[in-house]
Amino acid sequence: MKEWRYIVAEHRGTLLAIGIFALMFMIYLLNHPAIEGNGFTAKAVSNVSQTAANKAVLLAFVAMAQTLVVITAGIDLSVGMIFILTNCLASWLVVGTPLETAFGVIVVLGVGLLCGALNGLIVIVGRLQPIVATIATGSIYFGLALMLRPYPGGSVNEDLADALTGRLFGFIPSSLVVLAVVVLVVWVPFSRSLLGRTAYASGSSEPAAYMSGIPIGKAKFLAYTLSGLLASIGGLFLTFFTYTGEAALASGNAYTLFSIAAVVLGGVSLFGGKGSAIGAIFGALAFRTIGDLLFVFDFDPLWQPLFQGVVLLVAVSLGAFALFRVRNRLEWFQ
Repeated sequence: MKEWRYIVAEHRGTLLAIGIFALMFMIYLLNHPAIEGNGFTAKAVSNVSQTAANKAVLLAFVAMAQTLVVITAGIDLSVGMIFILTNCLASWLVVGTPLETAFGVIVVLGVGLLCGALNGLIVIVGRLQPIVATIATGSIYFGLALMLRPYPGGSVNEDLADALTGRLFGFIPSSLVVLAVVVLVVWVPFSRSLLGRTAYASGSSEPAAYMSGIPIGKAKFLAYTLSGLLASIGGLFLTFFTYTGEAALASGNAYTLFSIAAVVLGGVSLFGGKGSAIGAIFGALAFRTIGDLLFVFDFDPLWQPLFQGVVLLVAVSLGAFALFRVRNRLEWFQ
């Protein structure tokens, strides 16, 4: 097999997610009312793309956060609540002068790191199952968010918000640029580091990784900590988009579930050891585009949750199918 075939096989899930997103987005553009009314012009495409990008970026950050934990063979059911908590916190702190705003951003990101680190400590030191631990911590994070914002309110530095949710050079969505920077600064160094490779090894087979003498605990702790950081970046952007903070339980739960769907659509195995945050990002973009298509085709709102639930079920089933296929092949040699 040639080298390029190995590369394609290794990144098959990511490439499939890119293909699904490209197809869905093209259908979305061709049928969007703004495009049909103004023609397929650069300005119309740019306006539609910016709106779609700003909504999809929120899920992309949460999906990246979920990916870091999933590759260790865990799952984080608190990412949506970290997302909500940091949104509420940002609506209090990311205001005022540039210096005060910068301080607020640092505090919000620091809180995200602390939340992720707490999840990691409970899972690693407390030896609890990730799903149980993160359900508990997620409830705590939502409780804190509710204390900060019992009612929707607050504000944000509008100059910073407009800069990060607008367009660069008149046509490139700034939010996508920030997403790309986060991938380069957070995901790429992690995936290529010793601890990143250890996280993958732990997800593939923790007993084998342990016997190899690699630092499993440190790798998992870093994965959970960075997961909290990425979820907090999503919370910041939610504040930039809405100019307010809201402790919305339904929103937190929805982002948690949708992040799992995006992860699987992006080719990340729920059983650990396989996948990429880049694939999860395109899975998030594809999932959001599917939701936008329901609006474009005037799908009955009463049926939209059912349709999205079916997509979520199919996405998770696809991840499980790969494992069943491997198990069946192994049974041939027994």
